[in-house]
Amino acid sequence: MFVILYVGQSVFRTWLDHINVMHSSTCSGKIPPGFEDFIDGSKLIEMDVYTKEQSRLGIFEGIASDLVLLIILISGFLPMLVSWSGRLGFSLVPAGLFFFFMPGIIEFLVELPFSYYNTFRIEQKFGFNRSTLKLWIIDLIKSGLVSIVIFAALFSILLLTVEASPRFWWFWGFLIVASVQFLIAVLYPIVIAPLFNKFEPVRDELIAGKIKTLMENNGIRVKKILQMNAGLRSRHTNAYFTGIGKTKQIVLYDTLLESHTHDEILAVLAHEAGHFRKKHIMKQLGIFAIFSLAAFYATYLLIGWPLLYSTFGFATPLPYVGFFLASIFWQKSIFFLQPVYMEVSRRFEREADIFAVNILRTARPMVTALKRLAADNLSNLNPHPLYVWFHYSHPSLVERVALLEHEGRRFEPAGTADMERLGN
Repeated sequence: MFVILYVGQSVFRTWLDHINVMHSSTCSGKIPPGFEDFIDGSKLIEMDVYTKEQSRLGIFEGIASDLVLLIILISGFLPMLVSWSGRLGFSLVPAGLFFFFMPGIIEFLVELPFSYYNTFRIEQKFGFNRSTLKLWIIDLIKSGLVSIVIFAALFSILLLTVEASPRFWWFWGFLIVASVQFLIAVLYPIVIAPLFNKFEPVRDELIAGKIKTLMENNGIRVKKILQMNAGLRSRHTNAYFTGIGKTKQIVLYDTLLESHTHDEILAVLAHEAGHFRKKHIMKQLGIFAIFSLAAFYATYLLIGWPLLYSTFGFATPLPYVGFFLASIFWQKSIFFLQPVYMEVSRRFEREADIFAVNILRTARPMVTALKRLAADNLSNLNPHPLYVWFHYSHPSLVERVALLEHEGRRFEPAGTADMERLGN
């Protein structure tokens, strides 16, 4: 049953990536209506080639990663790790960390060449990469150390909780993980993010003032409005809200500031303000908490099942072995529930887009911002609908633009929309 689930999910995911590439090729050369001012035939071909190369690399990486992990699972390597831990005299926590880190290192080494190829071949080929090999290696080391520290601390506490409360660890574990996630959200902008990028107040005081006014007019207090040196590594553009409470701040990529007008930047942030005012973040946290609690209880039931251990060659049940096997089982199973979460996310994105139009009383800046982002980032304008259903947290760009233009007509002078349609 496990192999059927494992292989079935891997095959389905690969097929989904494949049909997305094929769909992009089928629509190649067809510029979506309204995008002609930002995308010409040569740009559309470039976008199509970029989508294909990224997707194919992702397919090969996914197959390699799944194949190696399957070999680890069925080869007897994991019971051997338990045996080594016993010989080394490890107690519960060191044994658990050793058991998780060894397959993790192998997976990291498998994925490393794909990461290198993506950065220094694909991203370099299309003019996005600005990182050096030295910086890339430093980033790998930093991100690896941060991940190791956070995981080791959290997993150690979880194992000790299982030992202290065998019947109710799932509830206490849920509270611990939720608390740590909240703490990371608070500390990320002031502790973790500065390890990788330089953040400073937005140099353009005019746009900073406009952003502050926009946020205050919509009841949002932001402590800082910062720009990030994203251009040190990549030419991709973006902006985001980060932090909670007193650490809440707006971050703009320096590449975004260089390539977008003030009105477009304000439109993007008006969309983010919509998420805040519509309480989307709190709703998502609530949904996530419900699913997390259910997952913890289901894991409690699963790791107490002796057949789980004997299936993979373990003589006795061990909590860290159970966690490892359950994590893979949930990873493969939850993939088929992704459309539910993605649909909720896309609904929130539509609401935020409509909110942005309502407070700006025009759709034009948001529409031009999205079109420019699509052109600058070589986004896929023709994703397969089934791929969108499984993987897109936002509606496709063409769908978003159509919705924005529809909502924006309410604020246009009478007859303007009809005249524009006649002109087109």
